[in-house]
Amino acid sequence: MQYGIGTFGSRATAVGGTAMVHAMGKVKDKVINIAAHLLESNPQDIVIEDNKYCVQGAPESGLTLSEIAMVAHVGVQLPEGTDPGLAESHFFEPPNFTYPFGTHIAVVEVDADTGEVEMQRYIAVDDCGNIINPLIVEGQVHGGIAQGVGQALYEEAIYDESGQMITGSFMDYALPKAHNFPRFELANTVTPSPVNPMGVKGVGEAGTIGSTPAIANAVIDALKPFGVRHIDLPLRPEKLWKLMQET
Repeated sequence: MQYGIGTFGSRATAVGGTAMVHAMGKVKDKVINIAAHLLESNPQDIVIEDNKYCVQGAPESGLTLSEIAMVAHVGVQLPEGTDPGLAESHFFEPPNFTYPFGTHIAVVEVDADTGEVEMQRYIAVDDCGNIINPLIVEGQVHGGIAQGVGQALYEEAIYDESGQMITGSFMDYALPKAHNFPRFELANTVTPSPVNPMGVKGVGEAGTIGSTPAIANAVIDALKPFGVRHIDLPLRPEKLWKLMQET
């Protein structure tokens, strides 16, 4: 068996999706203005106590969000110049890009007799800024790694001499299965983005960017004793076996 370790530091470009936060802020301001109008108060005096919008110091006269929403949608008791409803939209254009980054490390075993590649370990440390939902982030990284491994080891569009694609179905176009992967070892660092109010960055492509070169580097590292310094993707077993036989 030949063993190899491959690493890759990924640097992706993404824009934090913070338009929703701005739109939510507009809705919140509108709710407070309507509550202030109904309670005959100033918006700056409105506070939230016990899930009610009320004048500070007078929680007994508070209004629930559903009560305010009903007034907003009926559109009768609204402040002057206020449109009915609580729907708002916002288009966010950041002043700069966000830059998630990370490092992916793969440990593989290459069977010298068959050219088969088996992943022994896969470690990924990514930085996508502030994490809102860790489960979704982890799922995106898992899916990205799987996609990148497929590109590195299995997936290939092959055409015959007449230009007919002969890998046009999943019977011929190989995709990685769950048993082809080890348990992914994931971690995160947090460097908030300075260009959006949430401090978030993209993470959807982190796994795809890091995994393909990490796997390729690991396989090439394993085949260094055979004088291999470069291999075109995908790293199919017959291709690796032939390279090892040429030495």
